[in-house]
Amino acid sequence: MTARSTRLGGPFAAVGRFSFRHRRWVFAVWVVVLVAGLVFGTKVFNTAAPAAKAAGSESATGSALLAAADPTSGGITALVSGKPVDDPALRTAVTAAAVDLSRIPGVGQVTDPYSGGSTAAGLRSSDGQSGVVQVDLTGSGNVPLDAASQRLREIATEVPGASVQLGGEQVLTQQVQQQTEKDTELGEFITLPVTLLVMVLIFGGFLAAGLPLVGAVASIGGAFLALLGFTKLMPIDPSVLPIATVLGLGLSIDYALLMVNRFREERAHGASVADAVERTSATAGRTIAFSALTVAAALSGLFVFVSPIFRAVGAAGVSVVVITVLSGLTLVPALLGFVGGRIKAPLKPVPDDGVFARTVRRVQRRPLPVALGVAGVLLALAAPFAFAHPQNADAQVLPKSFSSRAVADALASRFPALEPSAVTVAVQGDTAQAEVYAAHIRDLPGVDGVSVGPQTGQLVSVGVDVKGSSEGATAQQVVSELRADRGGLTTWVTGDAATVLDFKHEVATRGPWALGLVAVATFVLLFLMTGSVVVPLKALLMNMLSLGASLGVLTLVFQDGWLSGLLGFSPTGGLEAWIPVLVFAFAFGLSMDYEVFLLSRIKELHEQGYPCRKAVERGVQRSGRIITSAGLLMVVVFAGFSTGDMLDIKEIGVALAVAVLVDATLVRMLLVPATMTMFGSRNWWAPSWLKRLHAGSACTTTRRCRRWSSRCCRPRASRPRCGPSGARRWRTSETYRRAVEPLNC
Repeated sequence: MTARSTRLGGPFAAVGRFSFRHRRWVFAVWVVVLVAGLVFGTKVFNTAAPAAKAAGSESATGSALLAAADPTSGGITALVSGKPVDDPALRTAVTAAAVDLSRIPGVGQVTDPYSGGSTAAGLRSSDGQSGVVQVDLTGSGNVPLDAASQRLREIATEVPGASVQLGGEQVLTQQVQQQTEKDTELGEFITLPVTLLVMVLIFGGFLAAGLPLVGAVASIGGAFLALLGFTKLMPIDPSVLPIATVLGLGLSIDYALLMVNRFREERAHGASVADAVERTSATAGRTIAFSALTVAAALSGLFVFVSPIFRAVGAAGVSVVVITVLSGLTLVPALLGFVGGRIKAPLKPVPDDGVFARTVRRVQRRPLPVALGVAGVLLALAAPFAFAHPQNADAQVLPKSFSSRAVADALASRFPALEPSAVTVAVQGDTAQAEVYAAHIRDLPGVDGVSVGPQTGQLVSVGVDVKGSSEGATAQQVVSELRADRGGLTTWVTGDAATVLDFKHEVATRGPWALGLVAVATFVLLFLMTGSVVVPLKALLMNMLSLGASLGVLTLVFQDGWLSGLLGFSPTGGLEAWIPVLVFAFAFGLSMDYEVFLLSRIKELHEQGYPCRKAVERGVQRSGRIITSAGLLMVVVFAGFSTGDMLDIKEIGVALAVAVLVDATLVRMLLVPATMTMFGSRNWWAPSWLKRLHAGSACTTTRRCRRWSSRCCRPRASRPRCGPSGARRWRTSETYRRAVEPLNC
């Protein structure tokens, strides 16, 4: 077969040529990025801190005011058990430890069951078999935390039979940071070998299979550096780190897989390594660029929200997408330049008839029943999400084996005096005004008790106990009533119920704007790629169906407890309030990722003059294997990260794995062919003015002769003959397909 050596135009071909010719320099730059990411970027796990979930809201403002009035910066709650509280040896050890703790720099007040007063009485369990030592920390950093924690643990060694478990705000933060890093490492440790094995089966060799992994590792190094930079600009919640890592790992493998697969196709057509790299960059490079833009557009919708965790995920996600696509456009061509000659090319091109083509033909016989059936299944899977309960899990994100989770559970069950009020009201004024306010709200429906705290500056905290759960419907109703009637005072209503309520309000008010931004951006990008307004609209509707199915399964698993034993977690009766929003952004972008992969192939065939049914059939056949492989690899990545201990990361991993699985099977293999068959030639409809707009950046033909104009990226040596019949024969010829198809022209 004669090798094709025509030089191509366009920016993607130029990037491919540059990366191939200067592959040593390109590879060296990415090695530096990887080393810097591993040496410096991994420090992001130590600098990440929990971000407010509803910043700018009344609950967040009230919490900030109360925290500013309190000189402590959180603290340690030590649960001492195994010996009765009145045991003389235990009393001596705890009292001595309290004295030593008070001398540690950065430690404020220390309270124990033997310090006397009404506060000390609440530090004893109702059965007298365990007690609590509370240590307030006035300094920041890990030095006072580590020193105080070590001294508290020594109590267990001084008293045989006693045990000490550490919890509290700062211990929880530290354990979440450490476990997040471990879960990220575990996810990579599980994912990379399994991914390599799957790609060996796909490509039939280790060399081609290893290239996507090299690109993925380099992308992760760059992602860590980007995340470290963002910690200097905004608070980065620890939960953001594995999310960004799994996104970068999955996308980089997908993009490199597409590039390597197209390179092998070009080599099978007889192209030299240099020409194959150039044509791969011009075609697959363009596809992954559009895919990256759609994913980034979906994540950009998170910037509409004001909560730091959303903006942090949006910033981190967009930066990871940019680094990932840069790796695919530069590093992968450079690596192909080094080893492309030794990568085994397929003996023959992808056949036009196969399992995917046969599946499409079956669908095309009855497209309407197939479309209705798949849509019905997806709607049924989405139905449970209508009954989802948002919550703020706090310590419940960790398994029960962690000390901070065990301490939190023990306080809730055995130390009622230490259980914080479901609703806290920050009252601006003095204690007398707060007492009047407390009497005013004591008889409100749902209120179970009111307590007035000490005055700190111009603020007095009023604790409100409610009937039922601290985040349930009754508590949220009490919050609404307290905000509707403030008793003539300036107040800020905060607490768990208020935080959930404010978060729901933020999602309800800003969510439609975010959805609109994502929909418009995605529509524009797909229009620029296809020149149609019908295809983008159908893609948006189908993505909403697959997204709903993912959220419904998320509810069944993590709220209702389905498969909880298999996944290794204890259901909490609700979903983390911010998780569905992130799932929407990520799943929407990833679904469009496969939409771009499929539509790019169908559009190539449509441009060649194939009728709609045949273009869909062959487009699915030629892209089905790569989409299925990419979906399988993405599911492996998400499933690998869902094996960790962090509950919120499990929720993200499972939801995205379901979204990708549904999208790569039911949607791409059944629903897309069915709907495109029903619409026929109307798939590519657009108003005339939009067609002219799209034609401004596309190849055009003259009226006098069916020749491509000078703006066409097709080689000049491959012009068709003049006349309608000659042009028609040219557009349906095999030579045309080989010359034009790789150019997406």
